[in-house]
Amino acid sequence: MIILGVETSCDETAVSIVRNGKEVFSNIVFSQIDIHKYNGGVIPEIASRNHVEKILYVFQDAIIKSSIKIKDIDYVAVTKTPGLIGSLIVGIVAAHTFAYVNDIKIIDIDHIDGHIYANYIEHELKYPLLALVVSGGHTELRITYDGYEFVKLGETLDDAVGECYDKVGRVLGLPYPGGIYVDKIAIKGNINRYKLPLVYLEKDSFNFSFSGLKSAVINLINKTKQNNEEVVVEDLAASFQYSAISVLTTKTIECAKKYKVKQIVLAGGVAANSELRKQIVEKGSKLEDCEIIYPSMKYCTDNAAMIAVAAFFKLKQIK
Repeated sequence: MIILGVETSCDETAVSIVRNGKEVFSNIVFSQIDIHKYNGGVIPEIASRNHVEKILYVFQDAIIKSSIKIKDIDYVAVTKTPGLIGSLIVGIVAAHTFAYVNDIKIIDIDHIDGHIYANYIEHELKYPLLALVVSGGHTELRITYDGYEFVKLGETLDDAVGECYDKVGRVLGLPYPGGIYVDKIAIKGNINRYKLPLVYLEKDSFNFSFSGLKSAVINLINKTKQNNEEVVVEDLAASFQYSAISVLTTKTIECAKKYKVKQIVLAGGVAANSELRKQIVEKGSKLEDCEIIYPSMKYCTDNAAMIAVAAFFKLKQIK
C-alpha cells in the first residue's frame, strides 16, 4: 500500500510517500522556523501564506524524489485536526485537489495519531502501548490495546510542555524556538542552584500542569534582578528542565505500571529532548517486560511520513 501524506497543521509544509507504513520513499519538509524566529513565535496568518507559496513545490519535490509514479499511489492522507485552521485548510485543499485530479482515494488523519505512529517506521509496536505525546501544543498520555483505538488517560490542564519550554526560553533571552536552546544549555547547567516546583497534582492523576512551573521561573528571574544578582541562565535552564521532565517521566512510568503496558513510546517534537530520553530510559529500565522506544529526530517534529503511517493503520482497521 503506497500512501502520499500531507501535513500543514502549523508551520511546516510537508509531503511524504510511504509504502506499508515502513518504507519512506520521500519525506520533504519546508520549515518556517527562520521566518517566525523574528517574531518569537508562529503567527498563523504568516504561516498560512507560506504554506500557500510552498505547497506545490513540496508536492513536486516529494513525488520526484520518491521515484514513484502517481498512478501507483493508493491513497492520499492529510492532517485534518488539530492545528491552526488556516494552515490546515491549505493542506486539506491541496490534498483533496491532488486526489481528485488523479482519481485517488483520500483519508483524513489526526495529527496526534501521526506523531504516535511515527515510531512504527523504525520499530515494531507492542500492545498494550502507552504513548507520551509531548509537543508545543499537546501533552497527553494515551493507551491503545490494539493499535487502532486510543484512550486518553491524562493531559495538560494548562500549558503544553513544549509551549512552556518556548516561553521559558523567551524569558531567558534564548532564540526561537526556545525549547531546543533550553535543552542545549541545560546540559551545561547545575540543577541544584535554583529550586523549582515539581507539580504532580492530586494522587493517582495522570494529568499535568506546567503554568505554575513557568510562573516560578519568571518570578525567580524577577526576584533575582530586584536583588541586583545575575541569573545564571544555564543553571536556571537545567533546573527548569529537570522539574518539567521529572514530572513527565514519573507520571508516565506510574501509568505504565498501573496499566501493565508492553511498550512506552515517545511522540511529538519534545520527544527529541535529550533529558526526556535519558530519564524515561533510566526510570523505565526498572519496569518488567516493557520496552521504551522513540523516533529518530527527523520523525519527532512535524512531518508527512507520520501522517502516511497513521493512514496505513487506519486503513487496516477499516478493512
